[in-house]
Amino acid sequence: MDLLLTNIGTLATPIGTTAQKGDAQGEISIISNATIGVKDGKIVYISSCDVTNEDYPGDLVNLPIALDDTTRVIDCGGKLVTPGLVDSHTHLIFGGWRQKELGLKLAGVPYLDILKSGGGILNTVKHTRTANEAELAEKGEKLLDEMLRLGVTTCEAKSGYGLSTEEELKQLRVIKELNEKQPVDLVPTFMGAHAVPNEYANNRSEYIELIINEMLPAVAKEKLAEFCDIFCESSVFTPEESLRILTEAKKYGMTPKMHADEINPIGGAEMAAQVGAISAEHLIQASDEGIRAMAEKNVTAILLPATSFYLDKPYARARDMINENVAVAVATDFNPGSSPGLNIQLAMNIACLKYKMTPAEVLTAVTLNGAAAINRADVCGSIEVGKQADILIWDACDLDYIFYRFGSNLVDTVIKNGKIV
Repeated sequence: MDLLLTNIGTLATPIGTTAQKGDAQGEISIISNATIGVKDGKIVYISSCDVTNEDYPGDLVNLPIALDDTTRVIDCGGKLVTPGLVDSHTHLIFGGWRQKELGLKLAGVPYLDILKSGGGILNTVKHTRTANEAELAEKGEKLLDEMLRLGVTTCEAKSGYGLSTEEELKQLRVIKELNEKQPVDLVPTFMGAHAVPNEYANNRSEYIELIINEMLPAVAKEKLAEFCDIFCESSVFTPEESLRILTEAKKYGMTPKMHADEINPIGGAEMAAQVGAISAEHLIQASDEGIRAMAEKNVTAILLPATSFYLDKPYARARDMINENVAVAVATDFNPGSSPGLNIQLAMNIACLKYKMTPAEVLTAVTLNGAAAINRADVCGSIEVGKQADILIWDACDLDYIFYRFGSNLVDTVIKNGKIV
């Protein structure tokens, strides 16, 4: 045994290896006075009662696991323990920031108008193109350090600020490099269809051909992305264009994702279901028909409450989705424009208060359902024997407390793959 967590006041975790939906999303396991055993980075033991006495490592009480002098014991002091958090939607790698757009937002200028004027995504594209891989990696590593301190142990990361073949590859190579050098597990998503770059402003069809005929094969050749995402929105990419690009991506082994119905209800949720996307994301304007289609095709809804908060926009209909048996995940949408905050704990607070999701439903949303939305539910997202030992000890006595409080980092200790980080 490498690690033993004792005196856990409350162990709160969803259970399973698939996304939980409907009533099941709020049906989590709550164990009082628990103990967790870890070996070789995996969870190997969970007990519903404390297994050691105060003379540890002397006598043990019915402990069916082997301990030795190298076993590290952590007394959790009656605190809350949960799985590590999964941020299933981020735009982690980018150059520059966009604080100059704050005044435009305060003046009520619509995002699509900012985009048309060369701001928004296209502004970040300019700065990302001028940054080299080392600069992007240095910035990304600092951001991941902050995420880790806030409890994120697994993170999806999209490209989409290069919008040319080499620049998209540059972002994805940085994601691969960071995945190999720091603790957070990074899951790469290719998003060349994030916007139409300036050089193709008058020939969008040629840019789509570039994505299909050059970018997708290049990304696949280097095995740089597991997923392909697209911004399906008015003035960006239509549902029909999204279907074409994502259908081609599937031929290269990339699972579809979709930014869908964020600003206008253009049928993105329906298209996500049609193309077999693993997730549809944003969904502020998703229709009733789209929600039902997602439920039928088991498309996970990744909702982004911090984006609604930051842009002062409506909130996605999380309760309707849960009632229609759509699995709901919650993520930060961390990016330099519409959600320049990576505090997933704040996103959890907002989801509870504005989506009217229960603490248990939100916990599932940022653990097991987030993991399922990036095809990781078999290895993380819950505290179960056989899964990665991605574990958080909170400065809290129960689950409600971390939703009652907001604005503070309540994570006390982060354990990633069985190691304290």
